[in-house]
Amino acid sequence: MSLRAGWRAADLDLDDLVAAKGAHRTSVCLPARDEATTVGAVVSTIVRELVERRPLVDEVLVVDDRSSDDTVDVAAAAGATVVSAGDVLPGAGPGTGKGEALWKSLAAASGDLVAWCDADIVDFDPGFVVGLLGPLLLQHDLGFVKGTYDRSGGRVTELVARPLIALLLPDLAPFDQPLSGEYAGRREVLEQLPFTQGYGVDLGLLADAVGLLGPGGVAQVDLGVRRHRTRPLADLGPAALAVLHEGLRRAGVEGMAWPASLPRPGGTAELVGDGIRPPLVDVPGYRAG
Repeated sequence: MSLRAGWRAADLDLDDLVAAKGAHRTSVCLPARDEATTVGAVVSTIVRELVERRPLVDEVLVVDDRSSDDTVDVAAAAGATVVSAGDVLPGAGPGTGKGEALWKSLAAASGDLVAWCDADIVDFDPGFVVGLLGPLLLQHDLGFVKGTYDRSGGRVTELVARPLIALLLPDLAPFDQPLSGEYAGRREVLEQLPFTQGYGVDLGLLADAVGLLGPGGVAQVDLGVRRHRTRPLADLGPAALAVLHEGLRRAGVEGMAWPASLPRPGGTAELVGDGIRPPLVDVPGYRAG
């Protein structure tokens, strides 16, 4: 696969991007569940630097997935438009998970260029958004941009995703951070993609974007250094299982039990299972823009 690489956020000139924006409307979306400690700083940085100082971003949207803390109030106070995942496309039925929030954010956002960032990033750099939107504004034949970082992959990436890709999904091997939550795309591309509701969504969207656009339509951009809140090892089991299932399913492996029971020490088990939301263009009640 020949990847459209070579993009670096640090090399992009913000004034040039604002000039290239033209009639495009840009949305930055953050899926969030119980991210009150970090989401405010992420939102306020985007609003201050890329809405008020330089008009690169038109909309900052936080989609809350049933938070039990002050995520909603903190995000709104920082300047985001906040919607509940359950209030978007209610006719589609109930759902939960990161991918559900991403799917709902695409439906709720107004931009024709949509970028996603995780809400748990520490010391958020506005260059993340600049790096994601820049290639789309400057290279009109690109449809999807995936972020990478100057760091090794996380634990699930190194122990699950990379071996899985090496064996079964070689077209994704050039991507340094296949599970990164920072990516962007053109609405007309994104609304053609299905969204796995849970943690498998990052890998699934990347695989589907490459399948839809081919290698020439997807770029990787170096966003610099990323720091996020480290989660306990016990919390990573369900995420790893969801990523494994997503990769096996896309590789055509059949006969897997899903939802799956994840055994825990002491004889307990955790049920892990993610549904799939269809492309938005196939959803009654969805209207682009």
